[in-house]
Amino acid sequence: MKVILKADVKGSGKKGDVIEVSDGYARNFLLKKGLAEPATASGINEISQRKTADAFHKAENEKALKALAKELNGKEVTVSIRAGENGKVFGSVTTLQVASALEALGYEVDKKKIAFKENIKTLGAFEAEVRLMEGVTAKIVVNVVPLA
Repeated sequence: MKVILKADVKGSGKKGDVIEVSDGYARNFLLKKGLAEPATASGINEISQRKTADAFHKAENEKALKALAKELNGKEVTVSIRAGENGKVFGSVTTLQVASALEALGYEVDKKKIAFKENIKTLGAFEAEVRLMEGVTAKIVVNVVPLA
């Protein structure tokens, strides 16, 4: 019997998959627990349309993120931080401060996507990496200046 899974079923498949299972397994377990529905022509068509739409949206999202990464690459942001007379910084520069500086330039980037090679605890220019998604990254320069 062919069924369309409504949820992930260990050992059988993932949500949205059309699978062939024995009649007893389908009737007594999958259908009874609401994990699947019988595969009809309209149901299979709906699943294929949904998968096509999901693939399209994923491709559009990836294209937008690649464009953002290309735009961000090489950008310089300035972060002001409290510092002593000899240039020693009180604390360190955080990804939240860099994300706020990017937002001021008009780029919406989550602080969790920003990474430093090492903690920034001095004044100067440092390189940071913005990982927008798997395989899509941009390098930015963070200029740390004393708070006026």
